[in-house]
Amino acid sequence: MSSSSYDADVLIVGAGPAGVSAAVMAASLKLRTIVVEAGLTGGKLNVVGALDNVPGGWSTGPDLAQALVQDLQRLRDGGWCTLLQGRAVAVGGQSHRAELTLSSGQVLTSRAIVVATGVASSTPVEADWVTAPEDLIAPPLWRATPDSIRERTYVLGADRPLGTWLRAYPKASQTLHVLCPPADEYKIAEVAGDDRLRIVPVSHVTVTRSSFDDGWEVEVKDRDGERKIYAVTTVLNNLGNKPAALDGLAQGEDGYCPPGIQHPRIRTAGDLRSKQYQRIAIAQGSGAEAVLAGYYSSVVRHA
Repeated sequence: MSSSSYDADVLIVGAGPAGVSAAVMAASLKLRTIVVEAGLTGGKLNVVGALDNVPGGWSTGPDLAQALVQDLQRLRDGGWCTLLQGRAVAVGGQSHRAELTLSSGQVLTSRAIVVATGVASSTPVEADWVTAPEDLIAPPLWRATPDSIRERTYVLGADRPLGTWLRAYPKASQTLHVLCPPADEYKIAEVAGDDRLRIVPVSHVTVTRSSFDDGWEVEVKDRDGERKIYAVTTVLNNLGNKPAALDGLAQGEDGYCPPGIQHPRIRTAGDLRSKQYQRIAIAQGSGAEAVLAGYYSSVVRHA
């Protein structure tokens, strides 16, 4: 099957760090790409207030996101990449092609697909260690500013945005009370020395509306089974992420989509692959690797 029989040599789902890196690598190998993105280029980078583990001197997420916009524009100007605004819903691998289905019903074909859809935020009702009303509105921590942190602000979960928030606001003096389940222990070690944190180890948390004011009551069951009730003004969500998997992807027991269990014509990249290696620099490398893996296995060189 000739190259013209496909919509692209490589279809890339997601224009975050992994997806853009995949597009750059594909262009260097003279492969035509279509990048499908439902939102903004750069993805969650657009709201990351501080970076300290990404090479290149980037200090904020929006700065790096703008650089990715420029990368894609350069590829588009060179004729190697098309940016398609749309939402992908399913992937499929066949013997001679890969297929990507959009929410509009359109089906795109290619030699290979790189899926870099990342992760979505978990909600309190999805956490097995939290009991909360279904209508609980817990704003994400990463959107909070120091001015919005009230005296008794409690944070559900100790996921990594906690460290990002502390780095983004190094002069903030507000105290965050962080409800930390056992699964987050390895993450809290990165920020445990910050005196703006009050770490509350928990095995279960129950959130109910306060009967006295417009706040909340948080009943905490600690690791020894003892219970305490706290009067809380604000509850923030820092519960971590869940994989934004498309239909057709093979998922592990935790819901993530490691590359090794996918169809040979489908590669996964970035945060979608694993819960433990969610870093921007790693996502960038995995995007480039996903394209190279297909190229060297001849998947994107021969139909």
